[in-house]
Amino acid sequence: MKIPIYHVDAFAVEPFRGNPAAVCLLQSPRSGEWMQNVAAEMALSETAFLVPKGEGYQLRWFTPKTEVELCGHATLASAHILYEFGFYEPDEIIKFQTQSGLITASFLRGTIELDMPRRDPTLVPVSVELTAALDLKPISAAIYKDQVILAELEDADAVRNFVPDFKKIAALSYPDLIITAPCKEKYDFVSRFFSPLTGIPEDPVTGMAHCTLAPYYTERLHKTKFFAYQASARGGEVWVRLGTDRVYVGGKAVTVSQGELLHQKD
Repeated sequence: MKIPIYHVDAFAVEPFRGNPAAVCLLQSPRSGEWMQNVAAEMALSETAFLVPKGEGYQLRWFTPKTEVELCGHATLASAHILYEFGFYEPDEIIKFQTQSGLITASFLRGTIELDMPRRDPTLVPVSVELTAALDLKPISAAIYKDQVILAELEDADAVRNFVPDFKKIAALSYPDLIITAPCKEKYDFVSRFFSPLTGIPEDPVTGMAHCTLAPYYTERLHKTKFFAYQASARGGEVWVRLGTDRVYVGGKAVTVSQGELLHQKD
């Protein structure tokens, strides 16, 4: 049985931009070890594995090192493949069953919007640990549970020009680091995302991070709809709107290549 796999650039309007993900379409479940081996072989920030389930798909995400509980760009890539290759019509909603609950995808005027869980951050004092890791003192800091620490820098240029020390970032008490600042240009804010402990030194464009950034900036900018930019080397634009307990993350995607997995044994 052939297993199709696709390479997609998510949050991009042209190839070689945005965030690359592999999308693997399975007919039946495979072991976590097998999926981890495939993700390591793909060597992209995330590989998404889809198995038909009920009215939609079970969706799991793996970095080259570990399984993660939420990933926006690989979900966007998955929805893009399902729409582009005719598994769903553009007016249909795709349902994904994930470790983070139900995530849906809808298609409107060339943009895919994901209905994702809202992850409200809690403001905390700027710690000596965070200042040392960044080699500068942020304006403010916030955390989401024990998973993410967010640091607001002085301005958008400080975010763009930041040179990460991945060893220092990996030593933080939180596996994921977001740096961000409001933007005076066409974007509401810019950000960058680092997660060296999970095998992602810097993620090009991170849908999941915007589940925390949107509620953070609602308090800062007094609005609920945003046009954001993740200022990595590849870069990517993200549309975000905040709901009561959900965050709606929108973006475009481009299929770069497609193929088949030949070695299929667990």
